[in-house]
Amino acid sequence: QVQLVESGGGLVQAGGSLRLSCVASGSIFRLDDMGWYRQAPGKQRELVAAITRAGSTSYSDSVKGRFTISRDNAKKTADLQMNSVKPEDTAVYYCTANSVEPSGYGKDYWGKGTLVTVSS
Repeated sequence: QVQLVESGGGLVQAGGSLRLSCVASGSIFRLDDMGWYRQAPGKQRELVAAITRAGSTSYSDSVKGRFTISRDNAKKTADLQMNSVKPEDTAVYYCTANSVEPSGYGKDYWGKGTLVTVSS
């Protein structure tokens, strides 16, 4: 089993910055893709940013140019730097990771989420 724990959420004013962190622990052979999703009240969960083990990144159009995802494979962490935040960024942010076993079998894990509230 793999556990993902997010931190860094909170209240921030529009235009400000926030950094979310995710740390993975448990029985880990290798972590492949990691990512951040978010879910705003009354909306579906959406992918915000993703990063491969090699460091290739992708972003949703709504955050491109404002958010940056990074990871540290040795520390088993993935961070999301959020700049120029907007009220519409308000959501619960979830970390996700694909954990691969020696057999090659991969499974997706999710954290419990951290709330980000952007005030106008």
